[in-house]
Amino acid sequence: MTTIDIATPSLYLDGIPHEGFTRIRETEGLVWHPYGEDGFWAVTRHADVREVSRNPEVFSSAIGHTNLWDLEADALEIRRSLIDSDAPDHTRLRRLVSKVFTPKATRGWEGTVRRITTELVDGFVATGGGDWVEMLAAPLPIRVIMAILGVPDEDAGYLVELTDHLVEGTGAGSSLPDDAYGNTTPTRLLPFNSPASHALFEYAERMRQLRLAEPADDLVTGLVRADIAGDRLSAAEYRNFFQLLVFAGNETTRTAIIHGGLAFAQQPDQWDALRDDPELAGSAVDEVIRWASPILHMRRTASRDTVLAGTAIAAGDKVVMWYAAANRDPEVFDEPFRFDVTRSDNPHFAFGGGGPHFCLGAFLAKMEIQVLLEEMVGRGIRLEQRAEPVRLASNFVHGVESLQLGVMA
Repeated sequence: MTTIDIATPSLYLDGIPHEGFTRIRETEGLVWHPYGEDGFWAVTRHADVREVSRNPEVFSSAIGHTNLWDLEADALEIRRSLIDSDAPDHTRLRRLVSKVFTPKATRGWEGTVRRITTELVDGFVATGGGDWVEMLAAPLPIRVIMAILGVPDEDAGYLVELTDHLVEGTGAGSSLPDDAYGNTTPTRLLPFNSPASHALFEYAERMRQLRLAEPADDLVTGLVRADIAGDRLSAAEYRNFFQLLVFAGNETTRTAIIHGGLAFAQQPDQWDALRDDPELAGSAVDEVIRWASPILHMRRTASRDTVLAGTAIAAGDKVVMWYAAANRDPEVFDEPFRFDVTRSDNPHFAFGGGGPHFCLGAFLAKMEIQVLLEEMVGRGIRLEQRAEPVRLASNFVHGVESLQLGVMA
């Protein structure tokens, strides 16, 4: 049994505990990590994360939960979304919604992304900098996903507030009383055990009713009208998917942008390399995402006895893929602790390890980051760090509450 702790949320107030991950990654086989009354197998090597991701029949997303803790059966069924499902349910849900997230469909949103990005970058430059999170990293992805969904710009602050509270649920727990936002549902039945989920569900339902009555050219209309041979999303499936879109479409891209800004401020030579050769934007995006590892881990549960990395795993064991560790695996990445925008071979796991659960929004996230880099390079500016980032106590999201960056010519 290891004494290396990678699960306590407060550890992440000092950044990702890479020293602990390195020690686990270098240990032969898998390492059993105590957690609560039980524990989990820590999967930290790139090859092992890939194997778990691509074998959903053995490593289930539907059994137990995809977070570290377990849920009671009724809570799991109520809270189940696309990421907490296995085939055939996962296949059905993904088929119903995937056509609105194809690369071709995503490219159709570039004008919207660039319009919002231009406005936010101009504002940040005009003030000479400020809180990179508040002024740019937080509003950009939420305004993009809201524009795509078809919800009003003026609701952006409210939805950011709700997702911030959801992230709290991955750490020490929610700061909200159980009845916040008028919630009357036991929090164990709500995603992230947070009453903010109730508020987001209510918001989703209002949008559903509006688009059933008044269809528009937006994603909510696409979701409520999605139909394959008479199969449609139920109200509960739509609600859970809406929440997943708002959380994943906001929080993960936001986190990547935060850490990308910090990396470029701390390593200006990499920004100079990008400014000198804007054609590096594509590889820079992938390096930002690898470096950030916005989602730190995802759990699977063994559906039967199996073996991984020479380690016997029993049916029912928790198997946790630590993307933050796999993205620093020296067997795959040359000088993995170096931020390098010229890195050409970059099979990072920021959107999952491949397989059926590869992130639907990956193309959109990459486009948002690339457009941001292009707009900043085009203005001939660079970022400078003014203060240490204020990090979140979360072992799930590599979150930052605030980051003061300045703008230099």
